[in-house]
Amino acid sequence: MSVSTQVRLGRDVVTTPPVRPGRRRAQMLSGATRWLFVTPAAIFVAVFFGYPVVKNVIMSFQDYTTKTFFTGEAPWVGFANYVSIFTSSVFTTSLINTGLFTIGSIVMQFVIGLGLALFFKRNFPLSAFLRGLLLLPWLLPLIASSAVWKWLLDQDSGALNQFLGIFGVPAVPWLVSPNLALIAVIGVNIWLGIPFNTTILYSGLQAVPTELYEAASLDGATGWKAFWHITWPSIRSVVSVVIILGVVYTLKVVDLILGLTGGGPANSTQTLATNAYHQSFINFQFGIGAAVSNVLIVVSFVFAMIYLAISRKAVDE
Repeated sequence: MSVSTQVRLGRDVVTTPPVRPGRRRAQMLSGATRWLFVTPAAIFVAVFFGYPVVKNVIMSFQDYTTKTFFTGEAPWVGFANYVSIFTSSVFTTSLINTGLFTIGSIVMQFVIGLGLALFFKRNFPLSAFLRGLLLLPWLLPLIASSAVWKWLLDQDSGALNQFLGIFGVPAVPWLVSPNLALIAVIGVNIWLGIPFNTTILYSGLQAVPTELYEAASLDGATGWKAFWHITWPSIRSVVSVVIILGVVYTLKVVDLILGLTGGGPANSTQTLATNAYHQSFINFQFGIGAAVSNVLIVVSFVFAMIYLAISRKAVDE
């Protein structure tokens, strides 16, 4: 049996239609179906992401070492691990290197990627083939890429120094000099990130209507003017997403640095990610390593929230 209801709005009385039992059951079934689809993903996130993060936070407040695996005891030390890392000179160096590594990589990856995207936007023979070749660095495993670049940049037998030697340039200690190692690592990471930037920016450029350029050309807006007044405003949301995702990806780079320099020489290429690795799996101070990881998680989380806000704004627009 269905029952209609009356709602008074000011001086008017509005009668709402009755809710049929069949329709109510359909709504309940639809809601249950949504939960059935969401539940597996929620369980996966909770088990494989939520639990490790919570466990990592707990470990950061404990004296968790190799002894813990035998005794099962991890004494609670409070904020002692955080005090230890914040007062450590290595942490300061890692923080500065992380900033330099991230900013240097993102700026150059974006500039070169945008230039290549604009280049490939022009239809010419072998354009698709060259774009396919450009993706190879992105598809290769990072550890394999780092091994190849370590050979290329080797001071004694590296291919780059062999080539420079033809012009009388002495061997350059790319990976063993504290002044050059970070620059070399940034250069390799730029090479790895260019395909990602080019691919996403090229997709954004493809979405810009050609009619806008045709209309602008009638008013004399070509070249740089067309880019500044048409291309850039049209791909601004794509640019924001590329930069934010690039920052998040770059912050967690660890295998590339370990493969090239191992964080050395003299901690000159030590970042927050490699510092956390060294504390946990070389010094076996898992509590301190977890504290460093939590700092990195917080920084990544901030940029992830910025990315979500930009994405939501782009959808609304």
